[in-house]
Amino acid sequence: MAKYQKVIDWITENIDSGVLKPGEKIPSENELCNRFDLSRQTIRHAIAKMAEDGLLESRRGSGTYVADQRAEEGERNVIAVVTTYVDDYIFPSTIKGIESKLSEKGYSMQLSFSNNTVGKERQILLDLLGRNDVAGIIMEPVKSALPNPNMDLYRKLQDKQVKILFINTFYPELDVPHVSLNDALSAYKAVRALIDAGHEDIGCVLKLDDGQGRERYRGYLKAITEAGASFSYDHVNWIDTIDIAKGKSSLNKVWERVKKCSAVFCYNDQVAGLMIEMLADKGIKVPEDISVIGIDDSDIARKGSCGVTISSIPHPKERLGEKAAQNMIRMIHEGKLYYNATYEFEEDVILRDSVSQRT
Repeated sequence: MAKYQKVIDWITENIDSGVLKPGEKIPSENELCNRFDLSRQTIRHAIAKMAEDGLLESRRGSGTYVADQRAEEGERNVIAVVTTYVDDYIFPSTIKGIESKLSEKGYSMQLSFSNNTVGKERQILLDLLGRNDVAGIIMEPVKSALPNPNMDLYRKLQDKQVKILFINTFYPELDVPHVSLNDALSAYKAVRALIDAGHEDIGCVLKLDDGQGRERYRGYLKAITEAGASFSYDHVNWIDTIDIAKGKSSLNKVWERVKKCSAVFCYNDQVAGLMIEMLADKGIKVPEDISVIGIDDSDIARKGSCGVTISSIPHPKERLGEKAAQNMIRMIHEGKLYYNATYEFEEDVILRDSVSQRT
């Protein structure tokens, strides 16, 4: 890492956290030299790069200040926000976080829902291509683990200089930043918690059509192999959006593949809740007979399923929305490549009734 990048990262972090507010003067060159033990030339280089990209503004004889980065009169000031669903337990909070940050900076939000179908996604993208008031798109990809026929439209939007930021997951085929939970690390921590509780035969139920499922499988594998626990693909179960919509009955086939396991890692709390319900119908008790853990720390986890509260890893929800909006605004105002708008949240396990300690 170049020496000046440390200065950029520190100033950026303080702006993002609100320590340095728009219009506020940053520390002087002397203060920054002392803080980082760097030359004045290096400090000036860092400030110049941030000023060039619109994050700072220098005022002759006064100092350097945090730029406001507000939408200006006459410029494109609409941010299109597209999520897969409206009624999922994650999205209302995420949308609230996005809207709060956009409105602070004078941007308006246009909200659409793709219903997790490529046809609806294509219709939305075509509409956005035909408009001239859209500065950016905050998009949750559709079935992001599968090849998508809409890549041509995303590339046309990029050619039109419309900024695109993905949330929750991403399309690997596109060079587009994303703001999400670190899914691989979250899965690793969830499975590690089961291993630390003494479980060795650990199954999983993951979603095959969304990119989060791919990343969570990666984390599951890492935890299993690092611990030297037994791995069998017989214990790995893949379900899709349609299966989840059908409810607990769609998990009946899962039982045959995990009945020799002492614990199961589930794609999210919704799947974990359905798993517990399915097991209860079969007379299988959680956690006495089998432990279950999920991801999201939703109301489902906290209220519980069949009287069992669910161990889980929190999804940042509203914080994710705020970060996505913040990064989108920065992408619009900062044109250079040094700024990486990708950000992945790292959260820790919350243990509840659904995980037991194996003796």
